[in-house]
Amino acid sequence: MPGVEEYVRLAQERGGRWVVHGDTVHLVVDPSDLRPIADKIFNEYGACFRTCVGTDERPLNNHFSITHLFTDDRSGLYIALKSYLDPENPVAPSIADVVPAADWCELEAWDMLGIRFEGRRLERLVLPYWWPEGVHPLRKEFDYKSRPDVSLARSERVTLRKEVGTVPLGPYHPALHEPEYFELYVKGERVVDVRYRGFHVHRGIEKLAESRMNYQQVNFLAERICGICGFEHSTCYALAVEKAAGVDVPERAQFIRSIVLEVERLHSHLLLLGVAFHLLGYDAGFMHMWRVRERTMVLAEMLTGSRKTYGINLVGGVRRDINEEKKSKVLSELGELVKDFKRVVEIAVSAPNVKRRLTGTGLLPKEDARRLGVEGPVARGSGIDKDARRDLPYAAYKYASFRVPVYTEGDNMARVLVRVEEVFESVSIIEQLLDKLPKGPIMAEKVEIPPGRVGVQVVEAPRGGDVHYVLTGDGRPYRWRVRAPTYANIPALKVMLRDQRLADAPITIASIDPCFSCTDRVVVVRDDGVVERLEVGASW
Repeated sequence: MPGVEEYVRLAQERGGRWVVHGDTVHLVVDPSDLRPIADKIFNEYGACFRTCVGTDERPLNNHFSITHLFTDDRSGLYIALKSYLDPENPVAPSIADVVPAADWCELEAWDMLGIRFEGRRLERLVLPYWWPEGVHPLRKEFDYKSRPDVSLARSERVTLRKEVGTVPLGPYHPALHEPEYFELYVKGERVVDVRYRGFHVHRGIEKLAESRMNYQQVNFLAERICGICGFEHSTCYALAVEKAAGVDVPERAQFIRSIVLEVERLHSHLLLLGVAFHLLGYDAGFMHMWRVRERTMVLAEMLTGSRKTYGINLVGGVRRDINEEKKSKVLSELGELVKDFKRVVEIAVSAPNVKRRLTGTGLLPKEDARRLGVEGPVARGSGIDKDARRDLPYAAYKYASFRVPVYTEGDNMARVLVRVEEVFESVSIIEQLLDKLPKGPIMAEKVEIPPGRVGVQVVEAPRGGDVHYVLTGDGRPYRWRVRAPTYANIPALKVMLRDQRLADAPITIASIDPCFSCTDRVVVVRDDGVVERLEVGASW
């Protein structure tokens, strides 16, 4: 198992630089060394690739930079592999052929910063096709208030393949009501391939934080990244800033964060289980699961004052305490929730139509899961034993004992069962942390954030690892990079849907618990069958 010395040696051997800050190993190497080192970290050392971060550092040091973020979950280490790039012509070698999970983040860095990656095909990912060439929104000279001229987009024929039948699924998911578009290519009742079109909306959250918000305001912006598990994002952001600045957060605040994070996991998992049963035509299971979920919404309101979008995180601590009366009520409610959930879920997962539709469908083999860097229950349902709460402990998880459910089948049933077991584990974690809740303040006395520091944090959200990277600036993040787990899980659907029955496509897509953005393009279908899109959803 590699340790800090092995990672440092990777930079030493190639004349690079390094620094170890807490649990993070920072390596700075020449761009020509990025690919072989990334290959070694991912394929030989077995580290997880989390995302990459492009940064316009020209105002700081007259360079662009690209940083690949890995975690070594066995050693509890973060590895940030960085290269500085030419300010006039930023070019880096692509690592996507040796680290396939880096595919999308390279395209995003090309879109948003104009960093060109050699050795691969570059195409639009986040920005719409009509976006002006040479305009990159995350470059520092780009004003966040700027808007390109919006005109009716060029016509685009949606169906690309004629040799097989085409079934469009979207632009709204039939159950989740969010914008995404899957084009399923079928032969008879079997799916033979799939094409995905997403990123219909880019909200510009990173640019907004870097341009006009202060450190504390960004907590509330981060919580709005997701309408289901936003507290995971605000916690991940706060932890990244605190790590960068070395803020000493009171232990009681860390306990409260972990407790609320688990309440959020409960309501998210119960929501998804209800949706899954609905998609399978088992609406009794759907309604009972959401009835049980209502108990978690009551808990959230009791602890934070809000059923959703809790707004209690700050850099340095939290805004709401838990008193003895709340502890007692939470423990009582959890007891009833467990009894209710156990009774309902045992019947639901053994119902013949549910069992038949989940078992053996949506297969994701372990090797594909690792190669694509999938997260959360999708990874654990394919035999990958990783969970940031245990492997990269944060907040108060080191004080709780819990089991990480792992299934090797890789099918839709495995992903459902992982979530079922995690409901029981979350209840146990909340009970343990409430029992051990220490006394003391809930906010750090002093929060000072010097510029030029880097913090990287992974928080295990219900869908998998959220990743937040912060490079501190004057009064606000100079660079804030966010990667939600759905970003890592969607590419795996190409594997999961292939050679499956068409009827199982909706439940397979839902099995990754996707979280898409919240609005959509306007779609115009002409009489001749050509589809035109007015991409009003793109921000800036």
